[in-house]
This record gives sequence, structure tokens and C-alpha cells, in this order.
Amino acid sequence: MTLAKEHWNKLTKQEEHILLNAGTEYPHTGEYDRHFLPGQYVCKQCEHPLYESSYKFHSGCGWPSFDQEIPGHVKRILDPDGRRIEIRCANCDGHLGHVFEGEMITSKNTRHCVNSLSIKFIPSTESDI
Repeated sequence: MTLAKEHWNKLTKQEEHILLNAGTEYPHTGEYDRHFLPGQYVCKQCEHPLYESSYKFHSGCGWPSFDQEIPGHVKRILDPDGRRIEIRCANCDGHLGHVFEGEMITSKNTRHCVNSLSIKFIPSTESDI
């Protein structure tokens, strides 16, 4: 469930750097890089659902990778450099990372490269299964 703006989560300085200032965490340092439990990934700031765990795959790039988003929950914006596509939470506009297409890593040919500090994992419960 997405939080109303007045109830958004308080962010650490590192989370603010990522979500509010389009920063990037160091590769292979995020808690979700090699995390593959069933559940859902939501925006760290507003808890808007972004990715199902079934969309996640190990790309070896050092950041959590997903081959699709929950439709309509992630927006794409051309980076100022004109070469990359930035991805942001469609609800609060928090920076998530970048999306790359054409790498042929998955059958969907898409890799959402997401900062662990910009997301929060909500595990599935037995009633979800």
C-alpha cells in the first residue's frame, strides 16, 4: 500500500542521496544485489509497489536487476547526458536507477538496474501464495 505524502518514510542521508539527488551506490554493496526471496519490492520513500520478486534476476552488474516493472509504477526519463534512461518511482518521483534494453540477458531484453537503497523488500506471506 502506497503511503500518503505526509506519511512517507524518513530517509537516511545515503537514501536521500540516491532517491532525491539521483545518486548511485557502489556496485556489489547493496543488500538486494543477491537477494532472491519471494515478495515485492517497493519504493523506500513512499512504499509504492515497483517490482515483483519474480521479475528479479542475477545480472552480475552489482545492483539488483529486474526485467520488468509493475505496469505504470515506474516512469522512464531521458538522462541529461542523452544516453541513458533514468527510472523513477511513478508516485513520489524518487530516483531508482537506470533501465537498459538490447543486452539480450533475459527474454524480455530489459534490465532495470536499481539501487538497493531506493527500494524496500516486502516478503510474501503464506496467505499470498
